[in-house]
Amino acid sequence: MTAVFYIFAAFFEIAGCYAFWMWLRLDKSPLWIGPGVVSLVLFALLLTRIDAVFAGRAYAAYGGVYVAASIAWIFFVEGARPDRWDFLGAAIMLLGAGVILFGPRSGL
Repeated sequence: MTAVFYIFAAFFEIAGCYAFWMWLRLDKSPLWIGPGVVSLVLFALLLTRIDAVFAGRAYAAYGGVYVAASIAWIFFVEGARPDRWDFLGAAIMLLGAGVILFGPRSGL
């Protein structure tokens, strides 16, 4: 379930921030603020569902998922084609997220 929570959290965080981007950068209606706030609240709620002892570790691992989801957003929502450097960076970030989240721990 961890992966599912991360994927949905990333979607809602990016959607929430993009709503503000639409309003402030693309001169869309201020009505975009409402869905943006709702999306960001859902993001925060989903991130608390991650099975990790420490919040900081859950957030750090989430960073890799966020980067990969942002690259997907570029393609599926904004209609731009990510390049090989986007994909390489996202892969490195996901690898790092896996190390943080699933690495063997001693003690805590």
